[in-house]
Amino acid sequence: MHTNLERYVCTRERPRQRRGKSTRSAGRRLGPVAVALAAVLSTGSNCGGLVQALSFLDFNQRLAERWAPVHHQDVDQTGSGGLGGRSDFLSAVDFDGDWDTLDNWESAPNFPLRGTAYYSVVATSTHWFIVYAFYHPRDWSDTPIFGGLDEHENDMEGLLAIVRRPAVFATDDFGTLVGMVTVFHLDFFSYTPVGSPLTDGAEDIDGTVNTTIFGGGPRPVTAQEAKGHGLKAHPQVQIQGGDGLIYFPTGTAEVPSGPNDRFVGYELVNIFHPGGLWERRDNSETFASFGTFRGDNGKNNAAHAPWGWDDHDDGGALTGGEMALDPAKLVQIYFNGLGSFSTTYTYNGYQGITCSWPQGC
Repeated sequence: MHTNLERYVCTRERPRQRRGKSTRSAGRRLGPVAVALAAVLSTGSNCGGLVQALSFLDFNQRLAERWAPVHHQDVDQTGSGGLGGRSDFLSAVDFDGDWDTLDNWESAPNFPLRGTAYYSVVATSTHWFIVYAFYHPRDWSDTPIFGGLDEHENDMEGLLAIVRRPAVFATDDFGTLVGMVTVFHLDFFSYTPVGSPLTDGAEDIDGTVNTTIFGGGPRPVTAQEAKGHGLKAHPQVQIQGGDGLIYFPTGTAEVPSGPNDRFVGYELVNIFHPGGLWERRDNSETFASFGTFRGDNGKNNAAHAPWGWDDHDDGGALTGGEMALDPAKLVQIYFNGLGSFSTTYTYNGYQGITCSWPQGC
């Protein structure tokens, strides 16, 4: 008897539809990796080991879905750079069908901007660290100054969710959210939900993670500014002026109906997917340098992927990129009250650390 995952990969049948779940969303969760591996299996490769690998990918997807935020996006319709509000719509980096980031500013008026968030999961024996990254083709200003140097092509800001793992691993237990760090331009802001044991560390805690019920459980609420898209816990940033978007992690990448749409679905995309952001990290079509997108509108090469995020005044202990590359180090510095806290990774795709599912992950 095959599980749904085995049926999809080993026999290339579509997963059975469960009540309230579409086969389309199930296929999206497994994604192109499952399709590619299914093709490999036709050559006689062992199914069991591949199913284990896909089980790990599927769990990480469901873990990311569990804690994905309800995300408020302020919108400004003024100024030519704002495209009547479109410049504040979320999108994928390759929204225009290619990975050339030098044409994304120009492509923004001409292609659908579908709600997308990139994610990665890194694990120790005590915690999961989940990065969520939100991309916009333009970081813009309605009154550009200094020849547009306050604007730039491409913009990616986001957050790190800190999740304590359950004492006993189970594939349907996604732990407890204990903290969050967000990217607000060149600064990081730290937050804790009510009841978290975390306290101030080298950085003061900046506020509370507010939550809302969606998809069967509480999840954080985050928000980004219009134009520059700095991200904080809601309501430290809010929709202003009557126009704005609220994105929900539905698994469907939707285009807003307009600049004031209060229910827009977004899709999660794994940073480690083959052909995706991390695999392209040294590709000069997309990146000018490690963690820095190519861009030639306004200030050149001014947007960063998660492994390039840096708080400008953290000092020598943190050199940049740790939110993705070494999140346990960042969290250990930013917070006290961590309790049992391992800094040894059981899985870290950024560092090439793999694991044996499920015991070693």
